[in-house]
Amino acid sequence: MDMVGELTMNGWKSLMARLSGGGSGSFYRKSLVMFLVVAGIPGIITGIFVYSMAGGRLEKELLKLHNDQIEQRSLNMDKQLSNLEMMLAHWAFDSRFDESLRGHDFVRDFEKTRDITNTLLVMQGSNTMIHNVSLYLRGDQPILFYPEYSALNDRQLISRYERLMDAGKTTYWTQQALDPDQQGRTELTFVHLIPGGSSNPLGALVVRLDNDQVAEVLRTLTPYADGENFLMEAGGGLYVSANGNRMDSPFVKAVRGDVESDGKARGSFLFEWNGKTYAVTYGYFARIMDNWLYVSASPITNITAPVVLISKVILAVSASALLLAVLLAWLASKRMYSPVKRLMANLQPHASLAGMGSVDEFAIIERQWQHLSRESRELNAKLLEQLPHVKESFLHQLLQGYLYAYSEEDLRSRMERYRWQVHGKQFVVLYVHLTGIAAMEGKFKFGDEGLVTFASVNMIEELAAVHFEQSSTINFHDLGSGVLLILPEGEPCAEPIKVFSEELTQAVNRLLNMRVTIAVSRTMNRIGDIPLAFEGVKHAASFRNFEHDNQIIDMEQLNYEDGAEPPYPFTLEREFLQALRTGQEADARALLADFQDALSVQGAKAIDVQQGMLHLLGSVQHAILVSGIQPNRLFKGANLYEQLSQMKEPAAFRDWFEAKVIAPFMQELTNRSDCQVKQLMEQAMIYMQQNYMLDISLDNCADHIGTNPFFLSKSFKRVTGKNFIDYLTELRLEKAKELLRESELKINTVAEQVGYQHSYFNRIFKKLEGMTPTRYRELSRAE
Repeated sequence: MDMVGELTMNGWKSLMARLSGGGSGSFYRKSLVMFLVVAGIPGIITGIFVYSMAGGRLEKELLKLHNDQIEQRSLNMDKQLSNLEMMLAHWAFDSRFDESLRGHDFVRDFEKTRDITNTLLVMQGSNTMIHNVSLYLRGDQPILFYPEYSALNDRQLISRYERLMDAGKTTYWTQQALDPDQQGRTELTFVHLIPGGSSNPLGALVVRLDNDQVAEVLRTLTPYADGENFLMEAGGGLYVSANGNRMDSPFVKAVRGDVESDGKARGSFLFEWNGKTYAVTYGYFARIMDNWLYVSASPITNITAPVVLISKVILAVSASALLLAVLLAWLASKRMYSPVKRLMANLQPHASLAGMGSVDEFAIIERQWQHLSRESRELNAKLLEQLPHVKESFLHQLLQGYLYAYSEEDLRSRMERYRWQVHGKQFVVLYVHLTGIAAMEGKFKFGDEGLVTFASVNMIEELAAVHFEQSSTINFHDLGSGVLLILPEGEPCAEPIKVFSEELTQAVNRLLNMRVTIAVSRTMNRIGDIPLAFEGVKHAASFRNFEHDNQIIDMEQLNYEDGAEPPYPFTLEREFLQALRTGQEADARALLADFQDALSVQGAKAIDVQQGMLHLLGSVQHAILVSGIQPNRLFKGANLYEQLSQMKEPAAFRDWFEAKVIAPFMQELTNRSDCQVKQLMEQAMIYMQQNYMLDISLDNCADHIGTNPFFLSKSFKRVTGKNFIDYLTELRLEKAKELLRESELKINTVAEQVGYQHSYFNRIFKKLEGMTPTRYRELSRAE
């Protein structure tokens, strides 16, 4: 009811908000109120009548259905307990639990023990409500299968089982605390003495039910979470609650009192408690030697919830009918106002008319129209300002092939959106490249490519605007630019393009002092062919002849196989590589210039020169690798082929080669030469120290270390500061003086051991030491 009331109130509030000023002018609001009053009263009367007729009868039917469900579910619970009783009675008369168990030695007869344990486990798993099945055997030493075998020594627990044996009944229900781990917890327990039918039982089968499972079964009596369900003996000996309430709780005692005073075997009644009305359903079912009472008490609000829902649905339907009538009335009145409303919504899409009051709508329309017109003019001006940049970006993507996924229709649509007229047009692509920046004698230099290209693009745009209706230019900032010409379809265009190219060439020659190469594509009718055409003209520009200053290359007339291929200067390449390997930097630079001049002979094309320089770079890379130097390390991982491929100027080729290839290699050779010379001289000195007593010469020492005598003599002096012969003489005399001091060898023997003849040894020793060998020995021993 609350929900329906809230829905109705919200609907009326929304409606009244519209009536009070959210819709339109005052005439519209007054006419709408009249329509609403006429359409709403019949709906209200119909809704009240339907609710009063249907509500009470549905409530009675639901209560009866609720009682029938509880009785049916109680019968199911009775069947479960009966099955449990029959199952235990069956096992009590089974031969496994006969008189043979009396005094049986279960320790020795472990197979019997295991059989009993397995049987108890089977019984325990036969019903979900069973918590535990155990077997108690009395005797001098009581035994408990729980379900595992154990000798029972706990006196308190033994007394509890003995009370079960002495209850005076062979089969009965009780509530006992038999769990040794939870001694204070009572459980609903079914006991059957064994053997079945014996007047002198030897033990008892005890089935303990799980309190939670029993409570869960009780909760199935009613599907509602509130209220209470409990089960008890007629005399109050047993008691189980689904919600955990105690038997002496005020609610349970009050319900029991009303049930007992009712005096029927089964029935139902309404019960008031703490301001709530409960529907109480009760009944009895027979258990062994007793009757049990089941009681279910549920709040009537839970039971009658469907009735309440149906009532709310009835009211909602009535309210909906009312709202529908209101809506129809509103739509009928709104129809008269719809043209003005539509116009106001278009002019003020985010504004509300609630605060319009008595203001004339047409005055608002006029004011808003003026405002939108002013904004339109401002936006159009901004669009015209940004349009060149947008067109340039689109054209750059088109020429570079980034728009390959677009269809021809999409491309034409976008170009027309950017103010290009492409319907009934043909297209021509030009590639303009400037050369000669190295010969400008200070006006421009390398690094000014962007500035030069910017100046040339301005010239192209000015001249193209004179000669063609539509043209667009792209600045590549590397002395190159692309031009898209949009010409009338079917008209000849070769002559206008030729005139334009000649005027552009003259302007660039005169103002920038640079040469121009212009490549012209074929005419195209499809925009999708423009990227391929642009790649073609860029490639065609590389076929310009070096001896021509300015060139106009027509793709339709270009013959890629025209002209003889210039010879490759293999001799100059070998001389250049030899100069590099021997470290002759000046000769290498001169030979590089000769090599490039040989490539640039008459008839050579730019691509021929470029390919020749790339081939030379490959040969240099191979020579560097053969010399034991890793090119990647020498050039710091730079992609030299890519850098060289970007070069267009002959001077740029040479300067780049000298800076990026020759200079690093020469520096590496210098560093390596110093280190290698020192290593060779060390080898020479070691050889002399090991063979000074032999006839050593500059030639055989040079042969030993793998070099020539001239290089050894020159390098030995530079590294040690002494000539080869002087170093060998000093080495021999030092060894001779050592022998004279420390041995008794004769003078001629000492001379032979240091590599001299006796007479020459005396002369050279006296010359360098100022005394004879004999005198040196005497003086050294006198000390």
